[in-house]
Amino acid sequence: MPSDLSAAEVLALRMTSLLLRPHPGGRPDTVAEVVEWFGAMQAQDLASGMWSLGARLPGRSVADVQEALERREALRTWPMRGTVHLVPPADARWMLELTGVRSLAGAATRRAQLGLSDVDADRAVDVLGAALAGGGRLTRAQCLATLREAGLGTDGQRGYHLLWYASVRGVTCVAPNVGTDQTFALLDEWAPASRRLDRAEALAVLAHRYVRGHGPVTDREFASWSGLTLTDARHGLAAAGDALSTVRVDGESMYVDAALTDAPRTPVDEILALPGFDEYLLGYRDRALMLDPAHQAAVVPGNNGIFQATVVRAGRVVGVWKRRIGRSAVTVTIQPLTPLRATARARVEQALERYADYLGLPPRFEWLT
Repeated sequence: MPSDLSAAEVLALRMTSLLLRPHPGGRPDTVAEVVEWFGAMQAQDLASGMWSLGARLPGRSVADVQEALERREALRTWPMRGTVHLVPPADARWMLELTGVRSLAGAATRRAQLGLSDVDADRAVDVLGAALAGGGRLTRAQCLATLREAGLGTDGQRGYHLLWYASVRGVTCVAPNVGTDQTFALLDEWAPASRRLDRAEALAVLAHRYVRGHGPVTDREFASWSGLTLTDARHGLAAAGDALSTVRVDGESMYVDAALTDAPRTPVDEILALPGFDEYLLGYRDRALMLDPAHQAAVVPGNNGIFQATVVRAGRVVGVWKRRIGRSAVTVTIQPLTPLRATARARVEQALERYADYLGLPPRFEWLT
């Protein structure tokens, strides 16, 4: 029986899985490859989702990432937990059928709260499908106007619910922004080459990708991330077979990509600047290994689900940051959560210079303490 991994060894493996340090299997080199590596990447905030990609693709700019999304290397939809994710276009449909369908279970109750009927929801799907047919692409405002013209209410949260419902049903998807405006397109037209997987194969593929991009993890972590039942999560992990290995952490069995079985586990003192909505934190239910519970309120103020961008040192959150983008520079405000000496602060600024380079703007730094 192998000995338990230390916390530092688990962090080293996770940072490797998350593509935040070199991986023995090689580094994915395109937006498409990074998104496929993870299977799905949380992206309800587009700017955060794009920097999640940029942080894993050294030397790429925000324009490079935008162009890749325009080439349809990834798209956004609601595959699980009612949350927007970047997913590979070819996998969007089977993911919606596997995990998105669970979000639909409570949709009727939500519609009743909003004063919408099932007939309204299905009519919205038909209206949007017709409006977008033939390669059309409409902004969010145009979609809502189209629904109103068809006699469907969009006030309050009604419009959002109808847009969400059409995407989870597999009719529409979120296309790249036009300027600052979110746009929608037909999934069949944006991703015509859909993969078809039976349920068992879909569970296995999703399980392997989650573990590959996050391990070591437990079966409960996979269930939480995917929105699947624990039974289905365990079936998927078992079906992934030899693609996965197990390690022990505090006496508990955890799954890891088989390619990391003999990977180096030596802690590295790297400093990274990550967006708030990144798989680094959002990919786990238990974040205590990466985030001191005492710093939870600083990273998620008000515990409202809005995550601040983080400064990470050796796998642990040591600060948060915000940016103001101007015409001639990006101003970054940094709030340390642990004591940082002058040399460490210089390294934090160096990490944030990567983000400034990604934006193509010179950085200005402000320290709160």
